[in-house]
Amino acid sequence: KHFVYIKLVSKIIKNVGLETVCGITSKLPENTKPEVAFAGKSNVGKSSLINALMNRKSLARTSSQPGKTQTINFYNVNNEIYFVDLPGYGYAKVSEEIKAKWGKMIERYLKKSKQLKAVFLLIDIRHEPSGNDKQMYNWILDNGFQPIIIATKADKISRNQLQKHVKMVKEGLKVVKGTVVIPFSAQTKQGRDEIYEVIDGIMKGEGAECEISE
Repeated sequence: KHFVYIKLVSKIIKNVGLETVCGITSKLPENTKPEVAFAGKSNVGKSSLINALMNRKSLARTSSQPGKTQTINFYNVNNEIYFVDLPGYGYAKVSEEIKAKWGKMIERYLKKSKQLKAVFLLIDIRHEPSGNDKQMYNWILDNGFQPIIIATKADKISRNQLQKHVKMVKEGLKVVKGTVVIPFSAQTKQGRDEIYEVIDGIMKGEGAECEISE
């Protein structure tokens, strides 16, 4: 069965569900379908983004306690692709021991998944990237992936400030040339189609060469 382009899947999602939950000691699933992973610090809007991409309101649940999620969650979309939700980082009340375990769990996934095609890194467009954001960006690079940046909460700034804030995010992370930056809003769905197009290009082997910042 050939892969159905995700921009078409987005409009005709027939089934989607949380298929696998991996904890610190869990064995990673040996999936046969492509995977795209989503990373970001707590409260950046990761669950809202994943729900918007899956056309669901609350399948990916937002924790009432930031930093509580300690698992890697695999969402099966139409039996064609997995959206992989990585644990949030940067929450101050989590102990250093737990942070270290999360880090090892994420690194194990990045290194050992045979189906991981791309990693999306979510950054709050309103603020300069934090030290944790910069560390995660460089860490993803070090593990062999060029992160695609999703600048969340774009509805919280005016349109005439958009380019200024995109530039702030890019300069703060010191992104490598050709990095894709997509402003996104869970409220207005701004940027959702662009994310689908990037995933579509990756699945067709075209890479993510262009910059999307409108």
